[in-house]
Order: sequence, then structure tokens, then C-alpha cells
Amino acid sequence: MCGIVGYIGKNHALPILFSGLERLEYRGYDSFGFSVLDGNKVDFFCKEIGKISDQCHIRESESIGNVGIAHTRWATTGLVTKENAHPHFNSDKSIFVVHNGIIENYKEIKESLIAEGYHFVSETDTEVLAHLIDKYFTDNLEEAVIKAVREVRGTYGIAVISTKDPDKIVAARMSSPLLIGINGDEFIIASDPSAIITRTRQIIHLDDHEVAVLTKDNFKITRMEQENHFTVQDKQIETIEWDLEQAEKGGYDHFMLKEIMEEPDVIEDAIRGRINHNQANAKLGGLDSIQEKLRGVENIVLVGCGTAYYACKVGEYMLEEYAGISARSDIGSEYRYRKTILGKGTAGLFVSQSGETADTLAALREMKEKGLLTIGITNVVGSNQARETDAGVYTRSGPEIAVASTKAFIGQLTTLALMTVYLGRQRDMSHVMGERIINEIARLPELSKQILTSSEDIKAIAEKYANYRDFWFIGRKYNSAIALEGALKLKEVSYIHAEGTAGGELKHGPLALIDENCPTIAICPSDSVYDKMLSNIEEVKARRGKVIAIATVGNEEIKKVADDVIYIPKTLEMLTPILSVIPLHLFSYYVANALGRDIDKPKNLAKSVTVE
Repeated sequence: MCGIVGYIGKNHALPILFSGLERLEYRGYDSFGFSVLDGNKVDFFCKEIGKISDQCHIRESESIGNVGIAHTRWATTGLVTKENAHPHFNSDKSIFVVHNGIIENYKEIKESLIAEGYHFVSETDTEVLAHLIDKYFTDNLEEAVIKAVREVRGTYGIAVISTKDPDKIVAARMSSPLLIGINGDEFIIASDPSAIITRTRQIIHLDDHEVAVLTKDNFKITRMEQENHFTVQDKQIETIEWDLEQAEKGGYDHFMLKEIMEEPDVIEDAIRGRINHNQANAKLGGLDSIQEKLRGVENIVLVGCGTAYYACKVGEYMLEEYAGISARSDIGSEYRYRKTILGKGTAGLFVSQSGETADTLAALREMKEKGLLTIGITNVVGSNQARETDAGVYTRSGPEIAVASTKAFIGQLTTLALMTVYLGRQRDMSHVMGERIINEIARLPELSKQILTSSEDIKAIAEKYANYRDFWFIGRKYNSAIALEGALKLKEVSYIHAEGTAGGELKHGPLALIDENCPTIAICPSDSVYDKMLSNIEEVKARRGKVIAIATVGNEEIKKVADDVIYIPKTLEMLTPILSVIPLHLFSYYVANALGRDIDKPKNLAKSVTVE
């Protein structure tokens, strides 16, 4: 991933592609590239690491070609290098491909192609597409693309050009957005409306299984079925009503809201290709190199900062209860100053969205100094954490722009759940239990979507409470960490004082602050500690405190004691945090929005904390 732009028309393509990539910079990226054709020859080609704005001379190139594709890359498979940047090409550089998504079976396809004599120059999954298209090419690019994508499993949004079949762009989509911009005598293909909106507002969305062929004066869309394909006649042309700033935010008012709404997709991406139903296990290729070492791990120390630390707290419960491994969580800034007693069977698990969090890296280096096994969970390929740990798993959450982390947290929790199954199945977790957990993990994308359909109800509750100046969040067991996360989000974006604590701690001090002016948000799904949480709610009500309950669908009892209720679907107890945190993210956003806060860039905070 991250951004695709393609152009075909009567104008010079390169400056239009350059401007399109500039419009996609907000999404985040680590490298970029262009390929432009002039008839049956390559007119311009380059790939660079870094910022597009540092390469403005590209726009002024003497390129005259009017067919081209371009891409900004956020590394997912392969490090951040020029070789791994897009566009990718076949052996004689006659076919060029840009791609968003994940090809799940790229390793087996790559091995097969190498056996046939194909030579690879990158580490990416995308390059297999270039060689596959080459393999199937005779004289028609569209037919070669259709044959190639039929062979891959996973997600893709691709744009392809070729000197062997010039004057056309072929695009295909499967679970990765692509749209066509129509502007008289020119067409633009893009992954995001913001790359199109300065040239046209007339668009057509490609749907899954569709292939588009763009020429200089027309376009055709084909739908692939299992054995054949046919032309689509009735695609609707839509008009983009947003301005450029709204387009970058997907039509939402803030990146934070956009990213919350992407949380089901984040879960989907985190689990894609990682569930092995036959073995009732998680498939985590990033841990293969240390698989045998993991069997000897008896203790895990989880380390993170801020929201990532709360993910560690949830992971601690998961690992102990289901993987049978003793676990504890530490804050990165505290761990390095502790005199820790760690046995040989101890491993460190480091969680960071950016992979560059200074305190987490310091803790990682401290543990490596002691010669212990280190594992990473991060969102950024090629980050310091990814390079310095012995092995790790990427969350695949995509770029997160808002300072307050939402979807990245969901990705971390989902990855920890998968890792728990992986480690548990190495030990005493039964096939039945493994199957039960992975089946429920597979349901999470749909369950999380159900919560988002209640966003207007959550908004109404948030606006009702927006003028209170103090909040308390409580939860137990898995959701005690979600109480901390809920309080952090509210204080981050609304500047309202909020505290989170385990429900059982209320009577040990916090009750002194509870009254009618301090609402309590109680996370009380129908789980093993529900009755205890109900007692905590009654303690709050006895002090005239107002209660907002996060409860399981179907629980009518909670309405008798809570002032307001937000429902979440039923799932396994260990997975409830992934669902219960979503309404808290929405609540915090809507409170901050009601107060007119600078939601995406809260005062005094930074996205990536790279200093100690």
C-alpha cells in the first residue's frame, strides 16, 4: 500500500502524476515512483526513497509521454529500498505495475516463477504480478492481467502499462479501492479521490472482480466470473461533492473519525492470510525464524508506551489465560531504569505503532544486551524496532494521521490475539479451543461494523455529556486496560480531565471524587466479571454519579442502573477489548468535536515520540 495514480490522455502525464502523488502525501509513505510511456518506449522512469517534495525537479522533466502510472509506498512486504518501491517491472522492462494490497500466496508463485527462469530484483509481493502478467502476455495486456490476477490470493488494486500494448492502462480491483476520473479527453485511475479532484469531479468506482481498460478516448470495464468475464454496461458516474481537504479525509471532518471508521478494515487486514482453520491456529510468518525458540519461552515481558502500553496490558491477560505463559507489562520509560530479574526462558515483546518510540527502543536494547529473545509488533516496515528485534509481526494498519491512536490500537490488539493462539497451540491449547478463538477472530470485522452503525447514538450521548469537566472510566480484567485507553483518548482530544482504573479499585480512593458532576463510563460486557462490575456501578449510583455503560447486546438489566447504555456484540471474553474500545474512541471524538477542539493535532502532543 499506499497510493496509486495513473493518467492517459492528450496532456503530458508526468506533471499530472506528480501532482496526484502530492495530493496523496497526507496518507503517509516511505518511497515513491513513476513510469511514463511515449508510444512503445519508456519515456520516464524513476523510484526514490523519501519525500516527493524533495524531488520537485521531476515535475519539470522533459517527459512528453501521455500514458503513465505512479505510486506512493508504505512498506508492508520488503524493506524501504528503491528496489522495493513501485512501479515494479518484468525482466525486459516492458510491463510496469503499481499495486496496493497484500498478495497472500506470493511466495509460492515466486518460487514457481523462479523455477521457470524468471529473475526477481525486489523483496515485494507486487513483483510477482509483473512477472505473471509477462508470463501470460501474448498481444493483449487486458487478457494477461485477467489471467494473472486469477492466480493470486489476497487483496489488490493495480494499474498496469506496457510498451508491448501501449496507449492503454489496465486496472483491476479486489478489496482495495480504485476509481476512474473522467474528464473529457482524459482519464485518471486512482486509489483516492484526492488524487483526482483537481482535474475532475466525475468518477466511477471499480468494484471487486472488475478490470478496467482506459484508452485516450474511451474506457471499458469487465467483470471477472469464475470461468469467464463480460463487459459491464451500467456503471454509474458519480460526482464528488467534497472539497480537496474533505477528499483527503474520505469525506469525514477529521482524520480521527476516518480512522475510527476504518477499524473493521484494520482487523480484516491484520487477520488476512493469518488464520489456518485446518490446524486451528494462527499463521504468523514473521515468527517462523524463531519458532523453536518460542517453544522454550516461559515468561514474556510486554513493553510499550501510551496506547501501546494499554495494548500490552490486554496482551498480558491473553497470554496468561490462553497461551499458558507468565506475562507482565512494563512502560517503556520505566523498564530501562528497573533492576529486572529475568530468567533464560524470558522473551521481550515490544509494541509500537511507529517502531520508533524512543523509550520502547531503549527497553528493547536493554533486553538485547542481556541476550534475551526479542519480538516486535509494529505498523512500520523497516522501522528501528522492526530491524532490531529478533522477529516480529506487522499489524498492517496502514498510515495513521491523527495524533490520537485509534485504528493502530485495534491492529495491535488483533495481532496480540493471533499471537496468543500461535503460542497457545505450541503448548496446551486444544484444537477445539484454537478453533473457537480463530473462528471468533474471523467474525470481528463484521462485529465491529455493527458497532459503527450506532455512531449517531454514541454521538448523541457524547454531546449530552460534553460539558462535564471530569470523567471516570472503569473496567475489570481484560477491560481494565480499556478503561485506561478510554480515559487517555478523552483527555488527549477533548482536554477534559479523565481517569481510568480497575473497577475493584473504586473503593480504594476514587469514590471520594464521584458525584453528580463526574460521570463514570463502565465497561461491563456479559463476561466472567460482569456481576462485579454491576456492583461497581451501584457504588457509583449510590454517590449520585451518572453512569454510561458499555454492555453486551441483549442485556436489559443494565438499563435499570445506568443512565445511558452503548451496546456491543457478544464475543469471547478475551476479544471483548477489541469491540469495547470502539465506542470509547467514538465517544471521545464526538465530545471533542462538540467542544470545537483541534482533534487531529491536540495541543502539546506529537504522533511519534522519538525522544526520551
